[in-house]
Amino acid sequence: MEKVLLRLDEEKLRAHKFVHPSSFVAVMAAFQRATIERHLQLLEAESAAMVDKEERIDLSHLYRLLKPIPEPLKRLVSLMEDHIRQRAVKAVQSVAGEQAAQQFVETVLELHSHYVTLISGVFDGDQLMMAALDRASAHAVNKPRNARGLPMAPEWLCRYCDSLLRKSSRAAGELEEKLGAAITVFKYIDDKDVFQKFYGKLLARRLINSLSVALEAEELFISRLKSVCGYEFTSKFHRMFTDMQVSADRNAEFSKYCRTREIELGISASFLVLQAGAWPISSAPALHSPALPPELERSIQQFETFYCEKFNGRKLTWQLPLSTAEVKLCYTSRSYFVTLSTLQLCLLLAFSSSDTQNMLQLTERSGLDEEELVKQIQALVDVALLLADGDVAAEAPASPRTPENAVAVPLQLTAHSELHLNLEFASKRTKFKVAMAAPKETPQETERTRDNVEEDRKLYLQAAIVRVMKARKVLRHQQLVQEVIEQCQGRFVPKVSAIKKCVEILIDKQYLERSTEANDEYKYVA
Repeated sequence: MEKVLLRLDEEKLRAHKFVHPSSFVAVMAAFQRATIERHLQLLEAESAAMVDKEERIDLSHLYRLLKPIPEPLKRLVSLMEDHIRQRAVKAVQSVAGEQAAQQFVETVLELHSHYVTLISGVFDGDQLMMAALDRASAHAVNKPRNARGLPMAPEWLCRYCDSLLRKSSRAAGELEEKLGAAITVFKYIDDKDVFQKFYGKLLARRLINSLSVALEAEELFISRLKSVCGYEFTSKFHRMFTDMQVSADRNAEFSKYCRTREIELGISASFLVLQAGAWPISSAPALHSPALPPELERSIQQFETFYCEKFNGRKLTWQLPLSTAEVKLCYTSRSYFVTLSTLQLCLLLAFSSSDTQNMLQLTERSGLDEEELVKQIQALVDVALLLADGDVAAEAPASPRTPENAVAVPLQLTAHSELHLNLEFASKRTKFKVAMAAPKETPQETERTRDNVEEDRKLYLQAAIVRVMKARKVLRHQQLVQEVIEQCQGRFVPKVSAIKKCVEILIDKQYLERSTEANDEYKYVA
């Protein structure tokens, strides 16, 4: 191949010197037939081994020889695509375990970077090769499936981005680079609507709990998503940020309202007013809302009064389990500042009147069901703020239990079990946080999220069908299916069976009707 390429360069030089320009193409075509096309069978027989071993020098020579000949070049591109697909699928299917999300994204990015470098260096960045890389990458990214046969890539990528955007010691430049790389993986995901749903839930958690590394980084990533999928895809994310900014203004107005009317709340409180349609939070009252102690209830009532005076007709639904509080412990020998959930605070405040409470008293006072109550108490016992019956510290005050030496042991509580306030509480840290009960999303919640995606898809498909039929008025079934698939490709790849079901639903709703002239033709009903 090296000798043929050398002769090819020499022939080009001679043709430019001695042949009329109008004959140059014909001369070079004759040279290619004599030196390359006659040996295509041999070249193609060897090409599979070259691709499999990624022999860069030989592949570069082969590419230069085949580049002027369309059909053999296409076959070389096909070989490269199959090779990349097989290697990528094998790599992503080996991903498993708790770090699956990070392993998956890093594996895909490593392979993508490897083949981008190879194509740029060996094939001069050929667009056909880059397109083959894109197809192979998309196939591999969407290959891993769960037990229900649904792709795992959207969920894994969301969790990877969540880990990047949470507070950490990561440098700003490194963060921006990793987020840019995550967009590369996002482009290959077919089910972008699944990513949208999971990302919205994780973004909401970061914003509500102030866990974001920086709002600028959040907005930068969302703007990149917008550049790929359009404004509609990220509209709810933008509304979330708007709510956070507006809430800051509302809190300032509420403080002024209290000062003007000389209202003493007794505590420092701030509130987030979130639009029900933008945030992935149930608009129904929370299942585990506690009975509020007077210390908190006064602030909530005053804010409701302020808000209803300002916005007549709006309704506030309180999501207290999502709230957090910071309290100062005044009963210890040293001052401590503790961050905990509102539910945990309500339980801790019950010990203001008595150092000992039993489960029955706490159930009546908090209004929580038994399962939720035990979860919240477990978190307080784990950090040694409360002591359960039989606890070492309760029997031997000389060796106080602290967050540093406490061992998390599942509690076995009955209605008459007693809990004690740890008056000997001590810790090396003056500020610490109590773990929120069940902070991670359960498999059941994940399945519910996926079920919600399926319901959203049905509505999206129905809207797409109506848009197409409204524009066309009359359309055959196959054409309708094709146009609906094209409209949905930016979010997900719909199944033909799902489109058929949605067509039947729209016929029942009298948006469409079957044509009397042909069985596979539909008419739009104005």
